[in-house]
This record gives sequence, structure tokens and C-alpha cells, in this order.
Amino acid sequence: MYVESMQSSASLLSETVGITLLAHIVPELRIMLGMKWRMTLDPQCGGRGNLYWFFVFLLFFSAGGLLLFLQQLNHSAKVPQLAGVKLDGTALQSREDKDQGKSNVMPSPISPIQFPQFWKREELNIGESQEQDLGSQRISKKHRKLLKTSPPNQRTNRPPSSSSSSSSSLLSGLFSLQRWRKLSSLMQQRQQLIKKMCAKYKSKVSKTITQQHVRNIFVEDKHKLLYCQVPKTGCSNWKRTLMVLAGVASDPQNISHNTAHIGSTLKTLNSFDRQGIIRRLGSYTKVIFMREPFERLVSAYRDKFENPNDYYHMTFGKPIISKYRPNASRSALESGSGVTFQEFVQYFIDVHRPIGIDIHWEAANQVCNPCLIDYDFIGKFENMAEESDLLLRLSGAPRNLTLPTFKDRNVADERTSLKITQKYFAQLDVLERQRVYDYYYLDYLMFNYSKPLQILY
Repeated sequence: MYVESMQSSASLLSETVGITLLAHIVPELRIMLGMKWRMTLDPQCGGRGNLYWFFVFLLFFSAGGLLLFLQQLNHSAKVPQLAGVKLDGTALQSREDKDQGKSNVMPSPISPIQFPQFWKREELNIGESQEQDLGSQRISKKHRKLLKTSPPNQRTNRPPSSSSSSSSSLLSGLFSLQRWRKLSSLMQQRQQLIKKMCAKYKSKVSKTITQQHVRNIFVEDKHKLLYCQVPKTGCSNWKRTLMVLAGVASDPQNISHNTAHIGSTLKTLNSFDRQGIIRRLGSYTKVIFMREPFERLVSAYRDKFENPNDYYHMTFGKPIISKYRPNASRSALESGSGVTFQEFVQYFIDVHRPIGIDIHWEAANQVCNPCLIDYDFIGKFENMAEESDLLLRLSGAPRNLTLPTFKDRNVADERTSLKITQKYFAQLDVLERQRVYDYYYLDYLMFNYSKPLQILY
């Protein structure tokens, strides 16, 4: 009797332990565990059926253990797929980096607020190629192209040798990261500077955006880009590129100047109704490129007045010569040709000028209204190749598409540079130079250009 009682107790103990473990693995067994305890404590039931329940729960315990084992195997098989680095602030370190105690955490180089339409959860993958790709599994079809960030001057079509492919890939990846961080930091600094200058100098300006404020912004819906053209900052080549992105042309090199400016199928933002304007301003990437103001002015003068141009000679040349050239010849008054740089500047700084300001020399802050429109990408003409490449990669452009660099007008003329700008401004007196600077004062401040002391004095 005593032996049977001990056997019954041992059986009950083994059943209890097994059931308790299974209750943590299979939640449904908790109900069965409660029933078993009630049967055990009930004097009418006594120890009947203990042997039967022992085998039942042993079977369930074995099945639960097998499931747990398979689950562990499945989890360990998935672990290598999680190794990497994410740019959304979450650190996922590779095993080698953990062993070395190095952190690969890198903040998102462009804020999601600034690029709301495609910058969500980017990942960085360093592969076997020489290029480092940035991309996201959640990017829409419009931006399915990986964001290539290798520098333009580092690209090559030659395959790397097998002995140096790994080291070249690592060096290229590190260089790309440095380049990416530098450019993204510049973009953020430029945005902050514009906001600071607007708060200081234009805080009382109305914040209501009208169609007049967005008349110079071109729309590319396919890649969700809004490009504000500032003439003489590469806008012709940017229009060609936007036409290719929109799918209306295949090669920007084959688009003529007149087609880009006159026959372009691109729409301006003011052609949409108010709802369409507000929606695009809130969700599209807004882009502006700027150039040193004095150089931009000289470039505009050389293009419009030193070369054949019937429109500018007749519209601007004739009234300029008539007002600012004493004893002008009849032929000059009739043709409007031969306007000198000094005459052009006299017209430019005259508050009672005979004809209004043209967009080619109007201040950029008046052309694109950066105090009303929060531009996401603020590029510089002086670093056009690198910064335009970054923008195209961000927008999901085809990898073989780059911004053209050719001149399509007055090809024989040397590009306007600081040296050429100094030569033209040397024709002016100090007061004239200072008044030109005064006109562009906010452009110099907002876009972080140094005061041209070597030209002014």
C-alpha cells in the first residue's frame, strides 16, 4: 500500500512538472493543467486515470519540445540576413564589427521631413562592386533605382581585378560615405542659413503663396521634382534632364536650346490649381541651384548683349542706349546693339530704369522666393557636377543619366569665371560696384557667398 502510494505521488509529480513546462510552450495546455489539478484534489476521483494522463502529457511534452527545437533552428538560420547597417538610426552591426567594438550607427543623411516622398527607411549595403548603393525595400516603383553615391570621378566601366576587388570595394565605400556625409551636411547648413536670413530680413513678408510666387518652378511628376530655374546657373541643362526624367526625351544631349526653353513639354507649377500647387509643394522634392551673383550678372550680360539676340537688343538695348549713351548714333538707336557693360549697369542700378528687370539678372531670392518655399535641395553652380549627381541618385533617376555640361549658345566664348568677372567690373567706378552688390545683398547672405572684396575695392 505504501509502495503504491509512493508510485502514485511520483507519477503525479512528473505529470505536474511536465504539464507546467508545456503550459509555457503551448498556451492551450493551461486549461488541461487546471482540469488535472481538480481531478487530483477531488477525493471521488482519487488516483484513477493517472497512468493514462501520464502518457497523454508525455506525448504533448515531446511534441512541444520538438516544436521548440525546430523554432530555434529556423531562428538561427535567419540571423545572417539581419547583419548590416541601417540609416534610420537603428544599429545592426555585423559580427566582425561587434568583435572589434566598432559602431556602424549612422544617422539618416537627409531628414525624412525634407525628402518625404522617398526617404523612409534607407539601408546601406556594401557589396562586391566598386559602387556603394543606397536603397530601400519600401521605396515605390517610381524610386526603385538604388541610390548610387559613388563620386562621378571615381566611376569606371573596367571590372576590378580579382585580387583587389575587395579592397577597392571597401575604399570606394568609405570614400562614398565621406562624400555623402559632406554633401548632406552642406544641404542642411544651407537650409538653416536661408531660414535664419529669412527670419532676420523678411519676417514681416506675407506667408501666403500665390501662383505668381511659383511661376518659375518646373514640375516633373514622375520623379516628384520641383525645379526652380535661376537663369545662368545651368537651367538649360536641368530642363533637358527633367525632360528625360519625364520620359519625353531619351538623351539630354540631343535636346536643342529652343526645345528646352520654348518647346519643352514641362509644366510650371503656376499652371495647376491651388490644390495641385499645395499638394506638390508639400510632397515633392523642391530644388534650386545658385551661382555667385556677380558672375551670374556678367554671364547674363555677355550672353544677351555681346552676341546676336534680336529680342534683348530690341527690348532692352534700344531703351538703354537711348537713356545712357550721349550722342548715340541712329543705327545704334534703331538696332539696340552694342550695349556696353557700364551702360548695362547704369540701367541695372537705376531706380527709374526705362524698362523692368529681366529674370536673367533678377535676384534669385525674388525669382524663387526661398522665404516662402522651403527648398529641400539647395545646390551650387560652382559644384554642379557632384551635387547634381547626388540629386539624381536621390530622385531615383536612371544610373546612366547625368546632367549635361555642354554650352549650347556662344560656344566659342570662354565660360564666365572670377577672372572674367573682375575684368568687367573694372570698367565701373566704386559707387557703381557697391550698388550692384547692394542689389544682390540678400543673395550673398542667403546662399552663403563671401563678399567680393577683390572686385568691389
